[in-house]
Amino acid sequence: MPATSRKKISKRCSSQPWRWNHIHLSVFLLAICLLLSALITVSLYALIALHIPDISSLSRYNPPATTIIFDKDGREIGSAYLINRRLKTLKELPPLLPKAFIAAEDARFYSHPGVDGWSILRALVHNIRSGGRGQGGSTITQQVARALLLSPEKTYSRKLKEAILAYRMDKALGKNEILHIYLNQIYLGERSYGVGAAAMTYFHKPVAKLNLAEISILAGLPQAPSSYSPLAHFHKAKIRQAYVLNRMAEDGYITDQEARKAFAAPLSLRPANNQRVKAAYFVQDIKNYIKKRYGDLLTTGGLRVYTSLDSNLQNEAVTTLRRSLNQLTIRQNMSSAPLQGALIAIDNRGMVRALVGGNNFQASQFDRATQARRQPGSAFKPIIYAAALEAGFAPNSIIDDAPVEYKDKNGIWRPKNFSGRFFGPTTLRNGLIHSRNIVAIKLLQEVGMKRTIRLARSMGIKSPLKANLSLALGSSAVSLMELTNAYRVFAQAGKFQPPIFISKIIDRHGNILEQNHPRSRQVMSPETAFQMVKLMQGVIKDGTGHLARGIPYAAGKTGTTNHNMDAWFIGFTPRLCAGVWVGHDRYKSLGPGGTGGRTAAPIWHDFMKKAVGYGSTADFKAPSGITFIPVDRQTGNFEYLDPNHALWEAFKKKNMAAWQHRDRQ
Repeated sequence: MPATSRKKISKRCSSQPWRWNHIHLSVFLLAICLLLSALITVSLYALIALHIPDISSLSRYNPPATTIIFDKDGREIGSAYLINRRLKTLKELPPLLPKAFIAAEDARFYSHPGVDGWSILRALVHNIRSGGRGQGGSTITQQVARALLLSPEKTYSRKLKEAILAYRMDKALGKNEILHIYLNQIYLGERSYGVGAAAMTYFHKPVAKLNLAEISILAGLPQAPSSYSPLAHFHKAKIRQAYVLNRMAEDGYITDQEARKAFAAPLSLRPANNQRVKAAYFVQDIKNYIKKRYGDLLTTGGLRVYTSLDSNLQNEAVTTLRRSLNQLTIRQNMSSAPLQGALIAIDNRGMVRALVGGNNFQASQFDRATQARRQPGSAFKPIIYAAALEAGFAPNSIIDDAPVEYKDKNGIWRPKNFSGRFFGPTTLRNGLIHSRNIVAIKLLQEVGMKRTIRLARSMGIKSPLKANLSLALGSSAVSLMELTNAYRVFAQAGKFQPPIFISKIIDRHGNILEQNHPRSRQVMSPETAFQMVKLMQGVIKDGTGHLARGIPYAAGKTGTTNHNMDAWFIGFTPRLCAGVWVGHDRYKSLGPGGTGGRTAAPIWHDFMKKAVGYGSTADFKAPSGITFIPVDRQTGNFEYLDPNHALWEAFKKKNMAAWQHRDRQ
């Protein structure tokens, strides 16, 4: 072998160990690097995992939710919330709604383990090309993790935490449970969280009634709720809607034809600032009650509150009162201080069917129907007369309407009738229907203060009552609610029923927190109540309430205070009792004609004419203890000469012998 060849072979052999050593070193260094990387990764994971929230609470998902208030027919009339969220189960949603969100946000939702590697890779490539972090590649599960357990900042450490949480959630919870949380938790703009709230915010309808066009609008919102709001950016919302519909068609949830039809369908949007609730005062009363009794459940508990309100009757009440008050303001040229007013309607079961607490809720939230206490004037007199009838007086009892004076520590009081005249011997009937002050004062004096106040209390008057003779003239302030419900005792054969605002309250789990049924107690004899009905029917037929005529079987009473500062009319039929008050908040005169008979009675009449469904087909039924006897209209005598002056008066059978004996004398 040539020397040169041996030299080459020798050189090759001598270099072989070095090369093998180099390879071994490279493998060793690579192994060290991999080990260090693994250690660093594990350490980093462990460090991050220490600061990852516990997901066990997600199995008890119970976020703050909106309380909904309904009328008697199940129509929504109000809500209260800290966070506007209406919890819905998947079964309560339209079948296409979850599919729309999955198609738009996470097409592989049911197949990936909480984190979608392909989506992350696609987002990473996009971000590298764009030089920013425009896409996150987050799955629905990751979005739930971020919304419930993490902060919203866009950092890689937060994304790692999000991915770890999503993986854990996918293992701990079912896919549908995650989807349920997502659809209730996600922010969809306009202060609405979850699809239930968003459906009402954008379309003013329950989520279960959304069509495909509306569903696809909502499903396009999660990416950027402010930018894609159909209320603020309709064109952008339509572009996003097209994307959602195309994705749904690509994934086989709908056909291309259905997608095109939904995109072309008109959208009936509810403007964000166009919420006009005619039941505002009533709803406020409901909220005040719930807040007082149930505390924070009002705004966080997701309660369902079913009330007594009849929305149709409420609308008529609002329209009638506002129109009348505006006309009165114009007629009296009151540009600086408009008239205020209030109206309440309660049916024969004690259900509050309508309540208007003022002319404009936006201008003043003070409820003049339940919160205000004003002097009722002559509208308090029926309680005085009822006490007299309970004490043994009869409708034809005689009281001398003559001048009288009373002395007290403040001097001498010389009460007068509204007309300034005195009419001599007057029957109780004529004293009431013509609202004679002197008759009422003398009746109160004879019946006694204690007996009268005791009856008033039993009829539901809770306001302080002055124990002096001015009580007969309505000097003690009461609320419209109190007095209106007290009149119902006459209509209900002497039975008092507390007014019912709320029929039932149900919590978010379906448990009944309270349920109210009509309940009554006898506070006056049926005979006295019936006699009062007949006397107060006379007020409308022949007396101060004549402008309320035309309502079948109606009975009622006017009320006016000094200087016409308060005008009242409270009246009832066998099925409905309503009260009207008109006045100024700052005790200003209503001016000439500002009496209960001329100002409040016409409002009552117009409202009752529109109370469709509450009309009566039969008059009040006389109890067995009542008998009818003809008497003279003016004198009340049983013996009369002119049949045209005869009145068939209602008498208690048990008192007839005594009264006939008195008449013979």
